[in-house]
Amino acid sequence: MSATPDRQHRMTPSDILARKGQAPIACLTAYTTPMARLVDAHCDLVLVGDSLGMVLHGLPSTVGVTMEMMILHGKAVARGIERACLVVDMPFGSYEESPQQAMRNAARLMSETGCQAVKLEGGLHMAETVAFLVARGIPVMGHVGLTPQAVNTLGGYKVQGRGEDGARIEAEAAALAEAGAFAVVLEKLPQSLGARITGAIPVPTIGIGAGPECDGQVLVVDDMLGLFGDFRPKFVRRYAELGDSASDAIAAYAEDVRARRFPGPEHVFADHVARK
Repeated sequence: MSATPDRQHRMTPSDILARKGQAPIACLTAYTTPMARLVDAHCDLVLVGDSLGMVLHGLPSTVGVTMEMMILHGKAVARGIERACLVVDMPFGSYEESPQQAMRNAARLMSETGCQAVKLEGGLHMAETVAFLVARGIPVMGHVGLTPQAVNTLGGYKVQGRGEDGARIEAEAAALAEAGAFAVVLEKLPQSLGARITGAIPVPTIGIGAGPECDGQVLVVDDMLGLFGDFRPKFVRRYAELGDSASDAIAAYAEDVRARRFPGPEHVFADHVARK
């Protein structure tokens, strides 16, 4: 089997579901149109993650992200997507109160951004909401393990599911799959637990710090490109150091400006257009 999927049509949540146990699913986040175009050319799934609050807006966590922020960036990313399946995170406080609240906000996200699915965090306590949304035409991606919106309850960005706690994470993933989620993100779990869950549930698992046995992988694009340097999770591989390159370029520009080396003759306009 080829590791490169057929990309002749726009990927859908159903296509992602059908990839269970097949070629691994490549996923990255994107928050802007230019980055969406770059990611869309190579990935199966593009996630507008609420990590944008930290990566783009300087927030200390994802808790302060709003619906308006998700819609703004969701629209921008949608303009750059032609082939990948587009999923947008539901921000903290937009779905936990009730299935009805989740329905209103998920419908708004989909109608205003043009995304094909939404993602929400939580396991057993969110299964009813997932089933409610799916029954009403909203594809849902689940998210268990380390759930960043619950960082204040979890006591930090710690590995989840070690020891006896693994059974709880397994039950949460199973509940989301049974409720109709087309995929489940597994974040910051022991590798053995990620493998067990992947083998046990009938929908794809998308790992982020949950081991290579997952059906797919996702990273924050700014992390893997070296653009976000506030911290570096163990599960991130840096495929480039664009932050360092950008810093060097900005320093060179500032130096050229101060030395009057920029702009040069090739960057200025004459009083008259030269005749040919």
